[in-house]
Amino acid sequence: MAERTDPPYLGAVLCLLVLPWGSMDMASLLGRIKERSARVVVVGAGYVGLPLAVECAKAGFSTTAYDRAADKVAALQAGDSYIDDVPSDALAPLLASGKFSASADPAVLAEADAIIICVPTPLNKTKDPDNSYILDAIDMLLPRMRRPQLVVLESTTFPGFTREVLLPKLSSAGLVVDRDFYLAFSPERVDPGNPIFHIHNTPKVIGACTKAGLEAALSLYRAFIETVIPVSSSDTAEMVKLLENTFRAVNIGLVNEVAIMCGRLGLDTWEVIEAAASKPFGFMPFFPGPGLGGHCIPIDPLYLSWKLKTLKYNARFIQLADQINSSMPEHVVGKVADALNDRCKAVRGSRILLCGVSYKRDIGDVRESPALDVIELLKRRGADVSYHDGHVPQLALAGVPIASTGLDRVEDFDCVVITTNHSDVDYRTLVSKAQLVVDTRNATRGFRAEFPDRIVTL
Repeated sequence: MAERTDPPYLGAVLCLLVLPWGSMDMASLLGRIKERSARVVVVGAGYVGLPLAVECAKAGFSTTAYDRAADKVAALQAGDSYIDDVPSDALAPLLASGKFSASADPAVLAEADAIIICVPTPLNKTKDPDNSYILDAIDMLLPRMRRPQLVVLESTTFPGFTREVLLPKLSSAGLVVDRDFYLAFSPERVDPGNPIFHIHNTPKVIGACTKAGLEAALSLYRAFIETVIPVSSSDTAEMVKLLENTFRAVNIGLVNEVAIMCGRLGLDTWEVIEAAASKPFGFMPFFPGPGLGGHCIPIDPLYLSWKLKTLKYNARFIQLADQINSSMPEHVVGKVADALNDRCKAVRGSRILLCGVSYKRDIGDVRESPALDVIELLKRRGADVSYHDGHVPQLALAGVPIASTGLDRVEDFDCVVITTNHSDVDYRTLVSKAQLVVDTRNATRGFRAEFPDRIVTL
């Protein structure tokens, strides 16, 4: 009997028939990621999304920063960055190469192999989580999804959100996880203005709803992040982010209360902290200030607190730290009032200059800045308030502009309040010209002894 000979391609055909479709899709996706031919869309071109999109493009992926704000998209397409950590000259070569683009057209989502969601997650008026931006992004994505796509959420949320909310929402549309899509969570770790740690060299934590989702997400992030840390689940990754910022919020709350106690005891808070920090073990210095600012530290712990309330547990440390930190602007205004009173002046009618209004040093971001609360409280007391901040050229509260002024007329103000210690300010010259300075950031350290009757600290 003649030997049977099969066509040379029959074995490959049979393998394809036996191999699960999900496995073929995964292999195809991983192959495109490895070859840098995968297309990436980052939803949200803000302080988190834009630096991430730029890093993806630098790694060789065709990357689109999607944002609904047409003015942002137009600026990026023109090569103009509005984010301090992304210089405009970094955009030019990426735009020229075609690796980076910006768009306000949601149709770009249908072209993506990987979609990374970086949208705001604020609190509502009752300090409950507002995940509407995430859900809007998913609603926009659903009718445009194609098989297979990797979806990664970076926006901070409560433990369980990716698994309990996103996964069912995608599945309810008839999509099957590990066949039609892969789902992961990787908490953003952006520190605006940090000269050392950026997207590329900040370790990245990744958790997913399935092993395949974790494999896909790890493959993508390892292409442009030096150190990637896988964890067992998306819930774990969500909790990691909340622990990081709860740790900071609670310790800042502690040191803010220490500042209040030192004030009552007649002690220099900063001297106490500096001396304690000399201990080489068992102590990590945190520093007081006019309150918490930015989009993470004042907000993220309350996501965790809210989640625990649903499980009938009261997160007492978080709530107490929030109370102390939220009260600091009022404490600062009290310091201003007492200092003016010692000079036979009232807050009402006094000209007060806030030096620095962004929430942290050397950036222009005023989100949740405690300086805004200080301004509002001073104005309620009848003060005439102006500000100086080279990083914030314009400022308005409730639509009402706040006057901006230079530091060449410091002597015209009854009091200067240092609420953000930008490095571009000569604080010794400022103090030498000012009538009174309330320093909430230890910016006058080193020369306070020269002006003992002019400087008040926390």
